[in-house]
Amino acid sequence: MSNDPIPAATLVVFRDRPGCAPELLLVERAKAMAFAGGALVFPGGRIDPGDHAVVASPADAAARVAAIRETIEEAGLAIGCNPVPSADQVAAIRARLHGGEAFADILIDEGIALDLECLVPFARWLPAHAHMRIFDTAFYLACAPTGAIAIVDATENVRLTWSTAADVLADADAGKVTIIYPTRRNLERLALFSCFDEAVAQARAHPVTIITPFAAERDGAMHLCIPEGLGYPVTSEVMTAALRG
Repeated sequence: MSNDPIPAATLVVFRDRPGCAPELLLVERAKAMAFAGGALVFPGGRIDPGDHAVVASPADAAARVAAIRETIEEAGLAIGCNPVPSADQVAAIRARLHGGEAFADILIDEGIALDLECLVPFARWLPAHAHMRIFDTAFYLACAPTGAIAIVDATENVRLTWSTAADVLADADAGKVTIIYPTRRNLERLALFSCFDEAVAQARAHPVTIITPFAAERDGAMHLCIPEGLGYPVTSEVMTAALRG
């Protein structure tokens, strides 16, 4: 197996609620999936060659396009589309994507342009596993379209949920759901925010830096760590706990 990093993109979709913590969209991957099988993750996936053909700029345009495309495929939510497509249009776009049609061609047929600026860069994770698939993943923040209803794709994923970051972390600690190390660290960071605008402000205050977890001995035990100063409230976890899934 080649260990070259696979370019990927993920979208953290917020649903603000007055007076309450915002809900985030997560999907549960089918247990049979090779990567993160059975885990709750944010919608996303690898950057396809066709994603480069949709929009030429900014420099990370292909990653932003991939995040939008994957969110349509996995959750039936059209983020950053102008004009906003109807529910029937979204269903048709999703069906065509599942059928293997090029996203660029679909957008032209539907008369839709993409507003990539509505995606806010949040993080970039590049693990350094020795014997497993490696994804170089760009994380973006976005707001859910008003009134849109998310529907799981029921292929790669088996269900979706709108949950607060704190609730997902609590469920993971209770053994009710599975989350992988990058998801846990990002949820801890996302739990700091009472609304989308707070998350955007913190993201813009911490320019995206590639995060590669590393092992280090701390207090007599091996920890899996990430660098300090990138906006994450937790940067170290005992190795046995970090790898529990």
